[in-house]
Amino acid sequence: MEMIGQFWSGKSVFITGHTGFKGGWLSLLLKRYGSHVSGYALAPTHENGIFASARIADLLTESTIADVRDGAQLKQAMSSAAPEIAFHLAAQPLVRASYSDPVTTYETNVMGTVNFLEAVRAVPSVRVAIVITSDKCYENYESSVPFREDDPVGGSDPYSNSKGCAELVVSSYRRSFFSDSATRVATVRAGNVIGGGDWSTDRLIPDLVRTFTERATLRLRYPNAVRPWQHVLEPLIGYLTLAEYLWDDREAYPGAWNFGPALEDTRTVLEVVRIAASLWGEGASWTQDTVINPQEAHQLRLDCSLARSALGWSPTLSLEEAVHWTIAWYLGLYNRTADMRMFTEKQIEDYERLVCNTQRECSIGGLHA
Repeated sequence: MEMIGQFWSGKSVFITGHTGFKGGWLSLLLKRYGSHVSGYALAPTHENGIFASARIADLLTESTIADVRDGAQLKQAMSSAAPEIAFHLAAQPLVRASYSDPVTTYETNVMGTVNFLEAVRAVPSVRVAIVITSDKCYENYESSVPFREDDPVGGSDPYSNSKGCAELVVSSYRRSFFSDSATRVATVRAGNVIGGGDWSTDRLIPDLVRTFTERATLRLRYPNAVRPWQHVLEPLIGYLTLAEYLWDDREAYPGAWNFGPALEDTRTVLEVVRIAASLWGEGASWTQDTVINPQEAHQLRLDCSLARSALGWSPTLSLEEAVHWTIAWYLGLYNRTADMRMFTEKQIEDYERLVCNTQRECSIGGLHA
């Protein structure tokens, strides 16, 4: 992690979606490594989300509260920040919400990506741009074979399809406008990301925490659905590693990249719930939902061999550890036993030690192994 810290020190970085779950963690990481971070996003939606709980607004150079669908304002904000590296995370990120409001989903995820790339084109300081899409961007035929980066993109539900469209947009812009440019552009596709400070509706861990806190019974829509679960720090370190490689070598690394867990940690919803419930303790119960829910993919696995071979990136935490770290964060918040910025930074520090292999015995995300 020392290499990453040294690279990012003093860099000017622009993040869309910085008030969200992954964007908040990414902002905190970059500030830890000495970057000047500017953000552009909608206002945070939850008072206990990572952005508010870790007081991330206090750490930013600039924070613009606005919509990525407003291309002119996004371009103005990026121009003002004059970043060297830009990350696009702003999105409508939920499958079920995309069924109820497909228009906003496509406007945000497709035209928001176009607006981001247009801003990058207009700001000459940007040397690296990374667009975060989704592991659900692939055309999913419910096979157990892990998706590789060159598999067809698509998606049947509006959310997944919008992310497939975003991938096509980036591919077109890369070939049309960035092939002879000094700017390097890539997309990244992470697995089902978990970690402290996510309160999105219809995501497993936030729904689980809300339900267990109320001592109610969690209703599982698809308990046997298989997903590539991973702690939020895993793909974020992957994104930072990729950005560093793109900075140094434009020819070798543009394109699409998977960042997911080891294949043995691609497991069912029910397995994750059982681990989380055992950590939560009293008040944790669940059952299968009998209501008919909108269709979602049942099999989703990622082949991350490209990131391993080309970038030297690999996942560090097992599924059990990832869930431990996540539940520890929420229990720290719920029991009011921790300053959540300090707690989050301690998890980052523990993760760094594990990655660097400098200290084998450390507290695992606040829960002692």
